[in-house]
Amino acid sequence: MENRAASTAGELSLPEEAVLVKSMTMPADATMVKGYDFDNGVNYDHLLQSFLTSGFQATNFGLAVQEINKMIADRSADFSLPDDVDADFQYPKNRRKTGCTIFLGYTSNLISSGIRETLRFLVKHNLVDCIVTSAGGVEEDLIKCLAPTYIGDFSLKGSDLRQKGLNRIGNLLVPNDNYCKFEDWLMPILDQCLNEQKESRRTASEGEDLNWTPSKLIHRLGKEINHEESVCYWAFKNNIPIFCPGLTDGSLGDMLYFHSYRNPGLRLDIIEDVRHINNMAVKSVRTGSIILGGGLVKHHINNANLMRNGADYAVYVNTGQEFDGSDSGARPDEAVSWGKIKTTATPVKVYADASLVFPLIVAQTFARQTALARE
Repeated sequence: MENRAASTAGELSLPEEAVLVKSMTMPADATMVKGYDFDNGVNYDHLLQSFLTSGFQATNFGLAVQEINKMIADRSADFSLPDDVDADFQYPKNRRKTGCTIFLGYTSNLISSGIRETLRFLVKHNLVDCIVTSAGGVEEDLIKCLAPTYIGDFSLKGSDLRQKGLNRIGNLLVPNDNYCKFEDWLMPILDQCLNEQKESRRTASEGEDLNWTPSKLIHRLGKEINHEESVCYWAFKNNIPIFCPGLTDGSLGDMLYFHSYRNPGLRLDIIEDVRHINNMAVKSVRTGSIILGGGLVKHHINNANLMRNGADYAVYVNTGQEFDGSDSGARPDEAVSWGKIKTTATPVKVYADASLVFPLIVAQTFARQTALARE
């Protein structure tokens, strides 16, 4: 028996050594995992607060809330500037600097979705300072003021929809007539912009003629749409620039293409706009980036912040993965390596569909702060 016990102990020594590894002592301030207890009733504020200690992307959500609240706190904090530094940005004129310039980027599909209303809230209440979006992020906002977008289904057959004149964006449907209405609305405005460009070149002195840029055109479109459901309208009202270096990549590009034949001569200067957005970053006290989705909008904001050796705060919300080397999927730490986010920052990426989580993030950040300010 003794020999058998000794033999058994010998056989178990390696497995036990492998399985029963002694743990280090956890730090006193280590966070324990704890989720929401529904025995306490349904309290959505407490539920969202519990995400921070729930783990996985719920914890990333909680960290994103913390990061954005830091931006908001810095934005409203007192700050001083040297006597030789202007308190306003050079562009847009009369845009006052804050303690933290917040750059907001979003892809067009979010404007097509109901997230447009969340984005409009931020712009209406002047809670961000600079916007970057794609062409669709501009045109879909304007088109929704002319005609609605509808809920459809991801599985609807493309050939059937084409015959019916319906365009699918995921599980959303946009009747093609909406774009016809957009053309009818837009073309006279482009004609007027061209006339103003020609007139300025006849009357202005050397170097002072009107130079249209994508952001100036979007500002004008926001004025012309004159619709309180529009993000572009509130950006116009609050003097928040919307930069769109890819303005021709969408229905707006189609209309500009048609216009170049019907009434040629309109020019849009993207170089002036890149100077404006880069200077906004350089001349800011601090900067924070909130970027929904990837692609052009993500990189354009990050690259502007490179000019100041990185953003102080950054939050990404997207589903992109980094294994293919895409900028869309890159984690914030890759931007740190390029100098687009500061090495001292604590950036957060939430791997999630923004249509699901961004309204919840806003509820715990901007909307909460706005409600508190009203009390």
